Amino acid sequence: MVDDESVSCSDLQDWSTEFELLTGRVSSLFAHPNSQAHSRQYLEGLLAPIERKNGWTIAEYVGEKEPKAMQRFLNLTAWDADDLRDLNLDYVIENLGDPDGVLIADPTGFAKKGRKSAGVQRQYSGTLGRVDNCQIGTFLAFVNSAGDRVLIDRELYIPQSWFADRARCAEAAIPAWLEFATRPAQVIAMITRCVQAGARFRWFTADEEFGQNPGLRDYLETAGTAYVMAIPRSTEFTDADGVTTEIKNLPGQLPPTAWQRRACGIGTKGYRVYDWAVIDTDHPDHQYMIRRSVDDGELAFYHCYNPRHEPVGELVRVAGTRWPIEECFQTGKGNVGLDNYQVRLYHAWYRHITLAMTAQSFLAVLASRHRGKKGDLQPRATTPPTTRSPAPTKSKQPRRSAAGSG
Repeated sequence: MVDDESVSCSDLQDWSTEFELLTGRVSSLFAHPNSQAHSRQYLEGLLAPIERKNGWTIAEYVGEKEPKAMQRFLNLTAWDADDLRDLNLDYVIENLGDPDGVLIADPTGFAKKGRKSAGVQRQYSGTLGRVDNCQIGTFLAFVNSAGDRVLIDRELYIPQSWFADRARCAEAAIPAWLEFATRPAQVIAMITRCVQAGARFRWFTADEEFGQNPGLRDYLETAGTAYVMAIPRSTEFTDADGVTTEIKNLPGQLPPTAWQRRACGIGTKGYRVYDWAVIDTDHPDHQYMIRRSVDDGELAFYHCYNPRHEPVGELVRVAGTRWPIEECFQTGKGNVGLDNYQVRLYHAWYRHITLAMTAQSFLAVLASRHRGKKGDLQPRATTPPTTRSPAPTKSKQPRRSAAGSG
């Protein structure tokens, strides 16, 4: 975000110029002048200071007498949202690209009424914190070393139950060729597209849903992509001494010297500080990491594929980069209407979501340039001095990683 007091008339002119350049690129995806104009108007509306951002409110904001043109643009006009997705990724690579960046995958829920919207059903949403009638979108985000974060790809999750009713699918314009895909499978497809587009990154991270999926792990390891992914406490692993156990049994067995107090990022209340321990396995490229709350001792567990044998400080940093995708969802829904859509059709969901992602990328690019211009580059999340933290010990002590002092 940009502090209003630091914005000059020159900045506003630069931002206006950048908007014209971006909307010019977007307009090239459309053959008809009306569609070109509507794409610009829609982006303008998503960036506008209006409370709700949908076909109705955007039409009113840009001076249309009625919302029909915007509704046609989302529902009926012939254009491919995947072309816009690719354009947005190119825009991000050009302006925010970083070979040391991190890819992050996470789902988010969109509460809906009725049963007509593509993929809607009663299902659990971590975003909503409950089982509710909602759609679930699977997203891929990118965060660079400076802390700039953007959404770069998306897939609408269609529950398996939908495919048993092809008439219902047809009514929601779900393609007849589409087959059920799990969210980890959707993430594999998105990472593949990202790589094919030439995006460079150093790590991948995600929550337990993805960390426990063997297909996704195999895909990443085959590609040589290092990862730090959360895993369930019941996960079994074999340590460097050949002992197999559930990871939840380890914290009480570790010596005090196995724990380090480190920050994994900066939140609204300052550094996010936890105690961390890294444990070697029977495979030199795989480690497990435990995070312990300094407040209440709550535990979280991670599987690390670490082929470059990076030190524990880097593993902690990557684990902390999962929060930026949550911030992407918050700013996307709060600033550019990511969740304000009033469409039911499958392709219309992709169109609105991808336009909102493009608007968010535009804001991220402006913020990054503004920091650079003002000499206020956001620092990479740093780690306070490492301290040892006490932990109870037992007779069996799994081997601590040699990288523990990194």
